[in-house]
Amino acid sequence: MTPPPVFHLDLLARAAYSEGAGIARAVPRAVAAPRSVDDVVALVRWAAETSTPLVARGSGSGMAGGAVGDGVIVDVSRLRDIGRVDSARRSVVVGPGAIRDLVNEAARPHGLRLPVDPSSGAFCTVGGMAATNAAGAHTLRYGSMRRWVSALDCVFPDGTRAVVRRGEPPPLHIPAVTRFVEQAHASRPEWNSSAGSHTGVRKESSGYAIAEYAHSGELVDLLVGSEGTLALFVGIELTLAPLPGATSSLLAEFPTLEGAVTGAAHARAAEASACELLDRTFLDVAREGSGIATSTRTEAVLLAEVEGDDSADARSHAHALENAFVEAGASSVRLALDATTERALWSLRHAASPILSRLDPELKSMQFIEDSAVPPEHMDDFVHGVRRALDTAGVRGVIFGHAGDAHVHVNPLIDVRLSDWRARVACLLEDVVTLTASLGGTLTGEHGDGRLRTPLLSRVWSAETIAQFALVKRAFDPYGLLNPGVKVPLDGQQALGLIKYDPALPPLPNAARAALDRVERERLYAESRLDLIGMKDQGPRSSS
Repeated sequence: MTPPPVFHLDLLARAAYSEGAGIARAVPRAVAAPRSVDDVVALVRWAAETSTPLVARGSGSGMAGGAVGDGVIVDVSRLRDIGRVDSARRSVVVGPGAIRDLVNEAARPHGLRLPVDPSSGAFCTVGGMAATNAAGAHTLRYGSMRRWVSALDCVFPDGTRAVVRRGEPPPLHIPAVTRFVEQAHASRPEWNSSAGSHTGVRKESSGYAIAEYAHSGELVDLLVGSEGTLALFVGIELTLAPLPGATSSLLAEFPTLEGAVTGAAHARAAEASACELLDRTFLDVAREGSGIATSTRTEAVLLAEVEGDDSADARSHAHALENAFVEAGASSVRLALDATTERALWSLRHAASPILSRLDPELKSMQFIEDSAVPPEHMDDFVHGVRRALDTAGVRGVIFGHAGDAHVHVNPLIDVRLSDWRARVACLLEDVVTLTASLGGTLTGEHGDGRLRTPLLSRVWSAETIAQFALVKRAFDPYGLLNPGVKVPLDGQQALGLIKYDPALPPLPNAARAALDRVERERLYAESRLDLIGMKDQGPRSSS
């Protein structure tokens, strides 16, 4: 059977899709860049008939390697239409390639927004956000992506298509859905909170959302977070939230990590909309690279936001939280009661990445232990444990994250000139996985399991739960064609495969290398890789 249109087999195109924002490299078998939903349907039917694996991809900004793999990359970034915002229903339908910030630009004139706000909002796609159950700073008040998805337009593994809508019966005319109902739905009573979630953890995008499905019975809840392993999303209907009347922000310095954890608990109790942690490792880098002023005696900073009906209400909430932070042991608290001052305060949160890139060109910021979440009462134990793991591995790292949800990001800085750099990476990964499991946490708070964490899921999930994940996958995708190696591991699969920073790897074609370096340097993830290598508007190409 002939491949569908806009299909690329040449090495240059494949190399341009061999890397994403994480650490992985995998040159795919081919690249497909559909220009319509019909193209996606034709591609999936062809893949089903030829037993060809498909790897769905939006902007490629995911950290866990879920959009980099062996198979045909399905670049849906051109399917980026944003429909008419329905103010009355507070909803909008978008293509999977729609950029999150552009959706908010369309919603803002209506007094609405998509409140899920990953730091990659300027370039991440809504399809990717739905696929990973993305979150962000405002998850503390508004939750992750799942609750904001009301319907999914899906292409299933055999090429059949249907809309799965919250509040409506599942589309039983779709063979994949029928198999799921017949083979897996009967296990729903077993998918309770203890089997399908980590008790006390506030953010989760690991495994399949069987606990959420057990609670709601909504197929949408199971599909969100499935990382392109059960169906390809070709349309997403979003529920939108009203814009806040006003906001105020606070930056509190704490001489102890324990005090910061107590302060974060106060922020949760006060219904703050965001509460971010900047550990001393982060502050050291910020001071070193930008001269941002914080005390050298500060162990951690909390950066919080509160909302109000108007500016006076927001100020009142800010002063109340200020008092709570002082009670928790804050040595100083700065208030930002207007938009300009708030932007200046939050600039500290976004300072690390550009500073890290300037510290030493030989140090590579490798995000491979960057998404753990633990029960809030264990957050100080987790951060102390990560610090010890970094010291044991002889690796410098930066720790920050979403304190209100006890969800921590880590940027280890790896010197690939050292002969044992891979051993250090492996040691650090092992120590942090062990630490996370010992504290009852998840390895995946918001970025998805990808190929990085899928082989490690048995460390944080029971054997029974792992078996349920495999049951769900078999029901929807019995031949394992959609994103194989994600959510359910392949035989012999390892967490650390080819690492794109490895100087021993064979070089990619010059044009692909230049494009990928530019994407990383200039944060051009929203740009088509085909466009960046000069293949815009070109048709299918043969192998060479």
